[in-house]
Parts: sequence; structure tokens; C-alpha cells
Amino acid sequence: MKRVLITGAGGFMGSHVLRHILTKTDWEVVCLDSFRHKGVTDRISTQIDGVTGAKERITIVTHDLKAPISPLMASVIGKIDYILNIASESHVDRSIECPRDFVENNVALMLTMLEYARQYPVEKFVQISTDEVYGPAKDHDHEEWETLLPSNPYSASKAAQENIAFSYWRTFGVPVIMTNTMNIIGELQDPEKFVPMTIKRVLAGETVTVHGSADGKTIGSRYYLHARNQADALLFILQNVPPLVYGGDVDRPSKYNIVGEKEVTNLEMAQLIARYLNKPLRYQIVDFHSSRPGHDLRYGLNGQKMADLGWKAPMSFEESLKTTVDWTVKHPEWLK
Repeated sequence: MKRVLITGAGGFMGSHVLRHILTKTDWEVVCLDSFRHKGVTDRISTQIDGVTGAKERITIVTHDLKAPISPLMASVIGKIDYILNIASESHVDRSIECPRDFVENNVALMLTMLEYARQYPVEKFVQISTDEVYGPAKDHDHEEWETLLPSNPYSASKAAQENIAFSYWRTFGVPVIMTNTMNIIGELQDPEKFVPMTIKRVLAGETVTVHGSADGKTIGSRYYLHARNQADALLFILQNVPPLVYGGDVDRPSKYNIVGEKEVTNLEMAQLIARYLNKPLRYQIVDFHSSRPGHDLRYGLNGQKMADLGWKAPMSFEESLKTTVDWTVKHPEWLK
């Protein structure tokens, strides 16, 4: 039986990974979260509800990851086999409003977890990153290890995390595996994100803001991936992908893009949400750069590497979105 440490387990993504591991394995999970940003214990309690024996298999440790993990806290955490480093501030607008705090938080927590893994060795350290580190993908889907060209403080902080992780892999032998993924959707997401924000505005009859070019002719687009699909990919990596060791012809750690199956424009996404809600859509196209400096109209990742390993997302895009909309309507308290 393995023991997994999930940072940010009270966050949207982390809580889905927690439930997926609890339902698909017999592993024990340590939930490490400050519960100071967007992580809330309500997500953990919601996700473990109905999972037999879940409470006996999880340990919740509250800690601000900007600070090092002390030997005493390490003893509370216990022996760990795998680390899934999911915790990070992730909202672009807030990174623009207060970049210093935002970047310092994401860099500090990266150092905390890598130092922990260096002092208390693990089998695998999976660093969860984003497609945004590569910058805009105008007519190209980025492949692993292309040049990092982040456009805003959020994506820059994630690129910094990747570079720090690379250095610990090479210098200290930390068994790093990196992943880059698309926009994540799903139940329990914070209403500052596009999908729950759109659900909220459509239900209220309010106007939905859609980012586009200054002339309004080009609408921004994204690949969307349900959080449970992301969780499935991460579990697949833990169970099937050995970490690479520096030396000889190996000059970089393993890196995998986790990709959604379908690209849609922001307007198409809003229209689909309105259709599932059976409500009219009121929307306004705004210039992406003046409304959000550093915003990229399109992101794209090439997912062939994961496909070649045999991984396939278990939920389709349409099923993912409809499930998310239906659940959110039944649980309006998560839109507050």
C-alpha cells in the first residue's frame, strides 16, 4: 500500500485527485493545505462523502507551505511514497493585481516541497504545471520541453516552479516528473473561474464577458479538461511512469502534457452552458489585452506522448461540462 501526499488537497483540483485516489486505490493520503487561499475543508468532506473507509485513510495536516516543513511536522506526515504538488495560487487576475505576493507564494511553496523531498526521499515527485507557461499558441499545439514564454505573473510563477524543480532533479536527484495541463473544469470550482462564473451570471440574467481581439473578430479559445480526467491522468502516471535519473543521455526529467479532447472558443463555452441551463445568453466581447493585460487568446498542448503510453480521458468534454453544470445548479452554495 502506498502513501501519497497531496498539497492543496482542499483546493478544487486537489480535492478531485483525493477522491479519485481513494476510490481507485487502497492507498493512504496525506492532505497538506494551509486553508488560507482557496482551499477549504468543505471540499475534502464533500469529496470523501460516500467513500467507504475514507476517513481512516486520510490525514489532514494544516500548514502554510511558504514556511519549511519542520522535523516534528515531518514525523506527523510520516513516510511518503509519492508527492503530488498541486498547491498554487492560480487566478490570473489576482496575479496581475498583486504580483509580488502571488509569485512569492508559488515560488516559496515549491522550495518547501522540494526541500522536504530532498530531506525525506520519495519514489516520485509529480509537479503539476499549466499550459500557460508556454505562452500563446497561435496555430500550434505545444509539445513537452518547448521554450517557456509566460505572459503574466501567474504563468511566470508556474514556469519558475518548473525551473526550480528541474534544478532539484539534476542537483539533488529528486525524482521529479512534470505535467502540464489545460483549463480545468468540474464540480466544486471557485466561482472566480470562467465556467462557474458563467453559470452564475447566466442564472442571474447578467452579461457574460468574453475575451476576444480588439476588433471582435477573433474569440479566445481553450481546451477544457474535467478535474476527474486530470486526476485519472495523474494516477496513471503514478502507477505507470518511472522517474528518469540524470546522467548519460538523460538530461531532463519526464514531462507530460495532459490534454482535453476538444477545443472550444470562450463564446462557444458560454453558449453551451446557457443551453444546458436552458437560459438565454447575454454576452459582451471585450478586448482581451486591455481588459486583462498579458492575456493569451489561445493555449494548446500536444497530448500524443500520454496517448502513446495508453492513457485516454475517461470522460468526454460534453459529459464533463453537463455534469459540472447539473451539479452546480443542485449546489448553488458553491457559487457564493
